[in-house]
Amino acid sequence: MPVSNCKRAKQCGFTLLELIIASSVLLILSSAALPALKYTIIRSKEYELRRDLRELRDGIDRFKDAADLNQIRVEAGSEGYPHDLETLVKGVDYGPAGKKRFLRRIPVDPMTGRAEWGMRSVQDDSDATSQGGNNVFDVFSKSNATALDGTKYSDW
Repeated sequence: MPVSNCKRAKQCGFTLLELIIASSVLLILSSAALPALKYTIIRSKEYELRRDLRELRDGIDRFKDAADLNQIRVEAGSEGYPHDLETLVKGVDYGPAGKKRFLRRIPVDPMTGRAEWGMRSVQDDSDATSQGGNNVFDVFSKSNATALDGTKYSDW
């Protein structure tokens, strides 16, 4: 006859009531954690959006600086800004040094999930939602959603 740690069958394991109580406590704790997890995910996407906008704007600014110093050729009427974002990735002739690239890639907008950005030219109003000129002065998210701070992502 095998020896058991339990002297009687009633002393081994959990009762049904104990299992129900433990399950209820776990359910309450997990339901309290879900909203916090949701906001954590949104905050990380907002951080990524800010970083991507900063990267794009920095590439545009470096292009403009190189154009102002006559290090690269630019189209007439562009006022030293790139024609589109692809120009920053493909690069431009930089004299004997070859091509100069200002971005490695066009980042994906974390709010829309696509590498498509709204663009403004120098000739556009600061709140314009479409590009009217032939250069890229600024970029913004195409998302119409509202951020946690109450502003629109497209206004960042």
